[in-house]
Amino acid sequence: MNAQDLSGGTVTVVADHREQASNVSRHITELGGDVRYEQLKVGDYITSDRTGIERKHVRDFLSSLVDQRMFRQAEELSESFDSPLLIIEGNPEMLFIDRGVHPNAVRGALASIALDYRVPIIHTQNPRETAAQIYWIAYREQVKSKRPLQIRASRKCLTQEKLQEFVVSGLPGVNSTLSRRLLEFFGSVRGVFSAGPDELSQVEGIGEKKAKRIWELLNSGYSCKEENVV
Repeated sequence: MNAQDLSGGTVTVVADHREQASNVSRHITELGGDVRYEQLKVGDYITSDRTGIERKHVRDFLSSLVDQRMFRQAEELSESFDSPLLIIEGNPEMLFIDRGVHPNAVRGALASIALDYRVPIIHTQNPRETAAQIYWIAYREQVKSKRPLQIRASRKCLTQEKLQEFVVSGLPGVNSTLSRRLLEFFGSVRGVFSAGPDELSQVEGIGEKKAKRIWELLNSGYSCKEENVV
């Protein structure tokens, strides 16, 4: 889809086709918004060229933590939109008592989504409130800021810094936050890969055990033995 002409104050929201079954789209229409359905690769709603929104009910959010789906979706949102958002719909207290997920695990996941993936989180009580939030985000983007509505067909191009972080985050036990710390400490990917265990352990969050694992991976010989298949 090309950028839309939004002159005249029209508010248009692009929703993933699977959201037709929800009441959110109907409530957006009741508020005066225009909802268009597409098969979106990332997110559930798009409100401008820079804003993509993932909507999850509390139960779905917890399920996505159990199977790790939420972190992949957060990464895709962050890489696809300059201003990604996660809306968690439902009673927020249920985050800490439903499905037997430990409260500290939920808190850690929320912190990781907001800080590591840089996806802000908004809580809403029900589909009507979710619709109002999405509508006013669209209004702010399209009418106030005059931003076009555009579906991104692919992820944002990775900068050299992002590529460096991606390479380092492939090390055992290293997430995006630790990859940035390692690169800031050693100055380059080569510097990280050349460091010894004692040097690696000086970086906050690495520790001796993790430093040893990283060093052993980088310095162990490669031996791939093919198994005979009968």
